[in-house]
Amino acid sequence: MMPAARESLLDAAYTALARRPWSAVRMVDVAAAAGVSRQTLYNEFGSKEGLARALVRREADGYLAGVERALGAHSDARERLTATAEWTTAVARDNALVRAMLTGCWSDRLPAPTLSPVPSSSSVPAQRRADGPLPSPGDFVVLVRDRAVAVLAGGGAGAGELARSCELAVRLALSCVAAPPREGGVAELVRSALPRQQLV
Repeated sequence: MMPAARESLLDAAYTALARRPWSAVRMVDVAAAAGVSRQTLYNEFGSKEGLARALVRREADGYLAGVERALGAHSDARERLTATAEWTTAVARDNALVRAMLTGCWSDRLPAPTLSPVPSSSSVPAQRRADGPLPSPGDFVVLVRDRAVAVLAGGGAGAGELARSCELAVRLALSCVAAPPREGGVAELVRSALPRQQLV
């Protein structure tokens, strides 16, 4: 199957999820919305649980790709971490799956796949990856922190201090996902928590 068709099916599943609870999303409707047969959908994902895992994996990857863009958006280290925190809060506000992944709070409207790997008999590489472990909230902290450290390590800050600063920015962002501040609040929090000299 072409990757574009897989993306179309995931798009259709995401759109369906925005309209109704996951328990009410039907595979036949997802296939019809994507313009493929139900058999093609099952060949690609194996089951509704496989579709859910693939959807969660895609949204996780999209969030992390946005982190990479945010980290590359500025030359100043503190502004890079501020942009990352702003991206985190913005995407979590707009994407219920990302919010659930980052907080661990899965509502009954959402699919809630187990984070541990599941046995995979799929011949589709993307599905085998989706059937592997899915990141927990703690995993996201480590993933984002480590990406930030890798990008910012050219600065003069010590590795341990830099890692602490990056983790602080991530954890501040996650606290703002759980308890949203007023407009612009996450940027102010990160800038005040990370004085410029800490990251130079």
